[in-house]
Amino acid sequence: MWLFDEVSVPRLQTPLPGPRAQALLARDEKYMSPSYTRIYPLVVARGSGAVIEDVDGNLFLDCTAGIAVTATGHCHPHVVAAIQDQAARLVHMSGTDFYYQPQIDLAQRLCELGSKKLPRRVFFTNSGAEALEAALKLARWHTGRSRAIAFFGAFHGRTYGAMSLSGSKLVHRRGFSPLVPDIHHTAYPRGCTTCALPHATCVCVQQIEETLFKRVAPPEEVAAIFVEPIQGEGGYHVPPAGFLQALRELCDRYHILLVLDEVQTGMGRTGKMFACEHWEVEADILCLAKGIASGMPLGAIIARDDVMDWPPGSHASTFGGNPVSCRAALATLDLLEAGYMVNAAERGVQLKEGLLRLKQRFPVVGDVRGLGLMVAMDLIRDDGSHQFDPVLRDQVVEAAFHRGLLLLGCGEAALRFCPPLCITEAQIETAVTILGHVLAHLRTTVPQ
Repeated sequence: MWLFDEVSVPRLQTPLPGPRAQALLARDEKYMSPSYTRIYPLVVARGSGAVIEDVDGNLFLDCTAGIAVTATGHCHPHVVAAIQDQAARLVHMSGTDFYYQPQIDLAQRLCELGSKKLPRRVFFTNSGAEALEAALKLARWHTGRSRAIAFFGAFHGRTYGAMSLSGSKLVHRRGFSPLVPDIHHTAYPRGCTTCALPHATCVCVQQIEETLFKRVAPPEEVAAIFVEPIQGEGGYHVPPAGFLQALRELCDRYHILLVLDEVQTGMGRTGKMFACEHWEVEADILCLAKGIASGMPLGAIIARDDVMDWPPGSHASTFGGNPVSCRAALATLDLLEAGYMVNAAERGVQLKEGLLRLKQRFPVVGDVRGLGLMVAMDLIRDDGSHQFDPVLRDQVVEAAFHRGLLLLGCGEAALRFCPPLCITEAQIETAVTILGHVLAHLRTTVPQ
């Protein structure tokens, strides 16, 4: 039984932040890098399932999952047992130079999740950004081409290659030039009705061929196209039917690799193991991290066997695929396949229905979108302009925290819901109810 299974959540017993949290926040202010993007003063002590307890004993309902990481919930007993067992046997030996069974077991399991048509191989990293870096290197090596194409609104990470592929916010890039060269960006379909037509007519993909290929990026020099099946940090934008299929066909036509960034969308979050399964599109290289090991640091790329043809020493990672993280990932896969993916799909439908009810009540609620437990709700101005209202969004996130609900923002002015995949029906209803109270309170207290 998890720690807070029978406890009503949220439960707040001190002002926020409480006295112990305040003391730690003061030390953090003195010693930690200012580059971290803390949203509200939550100082975590422990977690269980979809519940977080802070250092002052306050309990919160968590709809962030550590930014979509703790897929099976905080400290799932099955995952914890696997970590403890492996830590008592072997913590590290470096899979770059030696062999150990958890890494081999996990690589085989990941390869068997994908298509059975073509054999695949795995390279392990520590994070999503490292997975994107590895994919970029592998794509250039395999094709002998230098250029890559990515999308505006995309977020792939903050290391140099991943940052260069990203096109989300200026703060990610400002002051860090020069970036990795030969990376070109194009529009990602957001509400594009033409892309909902048969994929041969997808205008957003046609723009790549008719603009980029003809003006700045000769297709014979393009190694790969990088895309999130659903844009994450950029706003949880779900592409219309036809887009990914058209992108796959474009890549096949010009012998370009299709790299799918499933760092946030993968591992059951959308109700399927990988989001690309919703459109029956296969990647040449698929990037994973975040939820793969339910909180332990791990990333991976899964590539076609014939694509992963780089020689020994061309790329490596001292800690990537360490035995403890691999055991946690194997335990995570067990739980996803045992029912958590199904729960993600069902709870996602419930969550969207609840948010759509709020949309009917509050004119400041804009678009509601998502798949599974990857859901976003835009906040807009209440003046008939339908313009995004990022100030209101931030106020909602802060007010929800003070009512015991943990949320994050994304995109221009969206609330991001990415709770643990174990979240219950009652907890979803609680989250929607709290959000309704927050919106009602802000409507009466904030000048319109």
